[in-house]
Amino acid sequence: MSDYDESDARIRPSRRGSRPRTKNRPKHADAEQAMVIGVDRGRYSCLIGLGTADERPILAMRAKELGRKSIVVGDSVRVVGDTTGAEGSLARIVGINDRVSVLRRSADDLDSFERVIVANAEHLVIVCAAASPEPRTGFVDRALVAAYAGDLTPVLLMTKTDLADPEPFAAQYRELGAPVLQWRRDEPVDAIADALAGSVSVLFGHSGVGKSTLVNALVPQAGRATGDVAGLTGKGRHTSSSAVALPLAGGGFVIDTPGVRSLGLGHVEPDMVVAAFPDLVEGAEHCPSGCQHLADDPDCALDAWVAEGNSTPERLASLRRLLASRRGQSDDHDDAG
Repeated sequence: MSDYDESDARIRPSRRGSRPRTKNRPKHADAEQAMVIGVDRGRYSCLIGLGTADERPILAMRAKELGRKSIVVGDSVRVVGDTTGAEGSLARIVGINDRVSVLRRSADDLDSFERVIVANAEHLVIVCAAASPEPRTGFVDRALVAAYAGDLTPVLLMTKTDLADPEPFAAQYRELGAPVLQWRRDEPVDAIADALAGSVSVLFGHSGVGKSTLVNALVPQAGRATGDVAGLTGKGRHTSSSAVALPLAGGGFVIDTPGVRSLGLGHVEPDMVVAAFPDLVEGAEHCPSGCQHLADDPDCALDAWVAEGNSTPERLASLRRLLASRRGQSDDHDDAG
């Protein structure tokens, strides 16, 4: 029987190398601040040196230490590496600053997983056509909920006012205190440019409402593709395929988003949905605890509130459609999208 000592033992070398593992991450003290203005297949177009004489566009990629955290248009980020902006250069995004506002959506009202579309905007400009396609209160109400839930200020912008009088539709939101802007393609865009100057504003609306035409008027060098309304469906064709932030001549940015078919609110709590209807909030305070504010809730105080003239039956019906849809009790996608 042979005797063994430690010299006979064979130690298999580690394949991971000898570098010790650490949880410490580089601090990137030299990182520069930038704003994300476009996202395309894992590459991020950014503006560095905002508001300075050295403002310049750069292209960046995501650093591995960020993991799967989303980066969207409007994000304020920290970048390192080659930030010269020279052709072929590529910087790295190593940090995402806290967001002050977010525009979010879910796939539908039963899906609570939120998808951030835009970050750090001040205004959500809800674009509706006065006609072709017809404006829908259901979509505007949903957009109002998304604005309030994401800490954005909503603005209603009516386009194609040469085709129909926008006031009957716009009046109901003007009475709620929402700013209302109007525009037709054969008139100057100066009033809208003045209203949006100096801020970051998201344009949000159905395909075919003239959003890209408006963007091209506000930012002539944008060159956003435009399209017509499909004759058979009355719905617009998608012309913008991705969100992009474009600088305004008067300062600030306008963010053009792809035309939407639906706006899921599964990530928004019911109380926030009610809060988007300021004419109904006080009436809801008289409801018993646990009231869902639906038509089949026998003790809901909102019916009496409306009967007393504090709001309209149409507004209450819109609120109840949104609340019912979140509970899977409605499939009214026409107002949703």
